[in-house]
Amino acid sequence: MSNHETEVLVVGAGQAGVAMSEHLGARGIPHLVLERDRIAERWRSGRWDSLVANGPAWHDRFPGLEFDIDPDAFASKEQVADYFAGYAEKIDAPIHCGVDVHRVRRKAGAPGFLVETSEGTVDARYVVAATGPFQQPVIPPLVPASPGLVQLHSSAYRNPGQLPAGAALVVGAGSSGVQIAAELRAAGKAVHLSVGPHERPPRRYRGRDFCWWLGVLHKWDAPTPPLGAEHVTIAVSGADGGRTVDFRELAADGITLVGRTTGFVDGRLQFAADLRATIAAGDASYLTMLDEADAYVARNGLDLPAEPQARDLGADVPESIAELDLRAAGITAIVWATGFVADYGWLQVDAFDEAGKPKHARGVSAEPGVYFLGLPWQSRRGSSFIWGVWHDAAYVAEHIAIQRGYLGAA
Repeated sequence: MSNHETEVLVVGAGQAGVAMSEHLGARGIPHLVLERDRIAERWRSGRWDSLVANGPAWHDRFPGLEFDIDPDAFASKEQVADYFAGYAEKIDAPIHCGVDVHRVRRKAGAPGFLVETSEGTVDARYVVAATGPFQQPVIPPLVPASPGLVQLHSSAYRNPGQLPAGAALVVGAGSSGVQIAAELRAAGKAVHLSVGPHERPPRRYRGRDFCWWLGVLHKWDAPTPPLGAEHVTIAVSGADGGRTVDFRELAADGITLVGRTTGFVDGRLQFAADLRATIAAGDASYLTMLDEADAYVARNGLDLPAEPQARDLGADVPESIAELDLRAAGITAIVWATGFVADYGWLQVDAFDEAGKPKHARGVSAEPGVYFLGLPWQSRRGSSFIWGVWHDAAYVAEHIAIQRGYLGAA
């Protein structure tokens, strides 16, 4: 690539980068997309083998191309990655793979930015950080490394055969933690699952997928998370054709539920006495959605079959044990499904707050000429989902087009 000039440089060729390229191209804006690996590499190598999308194929896609599978099916991770690679080819996106961006800094005494990469430099008027929210895995520094205990993040987990013989503990009860715990149990392992705050929507209700309900109830368009729920995960799964996550069902299948992991002392993990309260809060979010769905059906006179059995939650779960001796329980592996943090060390501009989080409004950075795409809640609840990032990209591209118009007039 050597030395290159472009109007807009997009960093990252996952769903955000591909969407950004489409909207820039549609507006005739010259641009270049750089990707350190392959297109949508996170889907290929940053997920476990059996992962599928959490939304059905009719929903989790860009408007310009459908998946070549049953619309109600849940695409595998390879199908999702192939979808984005095919989409990039369809729109003739100018993507250069195998190029690592080392540093972006504003040029001294001139407009735009100088971008240092593994293949040379790029001179760009605008820069879009489209690297997404899943950058650096987070493992809480609770359990020290010790012989006989494997610890790995959910992004490094691939399948049950990867773990040593013995029991496993999965920490985190969002989509990843629940699916991994269920897969390990189905493989015959003894499993403990540490459950934290979560929302638990119905996978389907009255014949409609929860993605449809979130749409008609305008929940995808919520601009900010509810107060106090900023770090609450969504426990939903497309595995096995898609089904509602039910912690009581997981317990009935032999998974031992424990509360939120809080500490580690002398070989014993400690758990908060909050399991019942946490599951009750998840149940409340579940029942609230059923109430809102029923009200929507009645208000609009829809002929959707009633589903009273969906409200049968079953008996309360037992309260969590206070601590667990890992050796006595035979636990040889801990899978930390504890999320990610962003890493913008390469973006050396004044676009971040004291905590290192992007300062932006709908992706328009506080640093003129710098944009973000693919952030959770960038403009709405749906922003970090496949279809949501496409719409956010349209806004960012239009903002760039407006700025170019001012410069053209000048």
